[in-house]
Amino acid sequence: MTAHPAFDNRVTRDLGVDIPIVQAPMGWIARSRLASAVSAAGACGIIETSSGELDAVRDEIRQMRDLTDRPFGVNIAQAFVRDPSIAEFVIEQGVRFVTTSAGSPTRYTPVLKDAGLTVYHVVPTLSAALKAVDAGVDGLVVEGGEGGGFKSPTPVSTMVLLPLIRSRVDVPIIAAGGICDGPTMAAAFALGAEGVQMGTQMVACAESPVHDNWKQAIIAAAETDTLFLNERHSPALRALRTERTEGLAVAEHNVFGDFGDPEALYFGGDMEAAIALSGQVAGRIAEIRPVADIIADTVTGFAETIDRLARR
Repeated sequence: MTAHPAFDNRVTRDLGVDIPIVQAPMGWIARSRLASAVSAAGACGIIETSSGELDAVRDEIRQMRDLTDRPFGVNIAQAFVRDPSIAEFVIEQGVRFVTTSAGSPTRYTPVLKDAGLTVYHVVPTLSAALKAVDAGVDGLVVEGGEGGGFKSPTPVSTMVLLPLIRSRVDVPIIAAGGICDGPTMAAAFALGAEGVQMGTQMVACAESPVHDNWKQAIIAAAETDTLFLNERHSPALRALRTERTEGLAVAEHNVFGDFGDPEALYFGGDMEAAIALSGQVAGRIAEIRPVADIIADTVTGFAETIDRLARR
């Protein structure tokens, strides 16, 4: 697979990868089985910490080194990891690339950068992006509100947010939200990104550790089959439409406390046991495929889209 010339950019150089595609750091999902497949395909796998299971995360990082010799990263999800030594923990694992999210960029950026790590911060608004740049981050993950998982209670779509932030900052940007293939990656580049992040697409891939019931629910979903929950509180969430989430959609209280039993959903396949996080792009995912095929097809589709536009 030949990388497109546009891939020789700041994101690939920062991450040390050939293809500027990053796999989202989903709790319990973004572990060595999935992340190593992404890295082995030339992109960037990410190990999560949002599960809070740091001993398990340490083992997953160790397994990554057995499964691939390609670069990978770790995410620090600040709202979900209460251990104050999390930055030191990540530094000790020997990784070179970190994304920080769900908290202030000023909290860990200095110590991580002093240790020589590259730090990108996840942002859902322009004000958050400006704050992160002021804090000295190396780059941003700009996350549109159509993406799955934990969100800002005031979501802004990728098509609005990405060019807005690009117009105000000069750091490299990885775009997240609504991206699953080459044309959407090309659109993100047209709006100012130098890389993309995929979440829902990776939940439904062959190497994803989640139960097949969840993967099949993504494949069966229409573009209207996600719900935005908890918009009066924080964090808000975007999830698949189920009986559980339909009930929570009308709740007045903070429904994060009603998240449920993740392991029963993720690995037991009970779609009502917990909130099945998913982006609107589920409506565009039609089959379960290996990570290597997803990434290869994305690269091909990106090149074809760019070339088609150039010919016009």
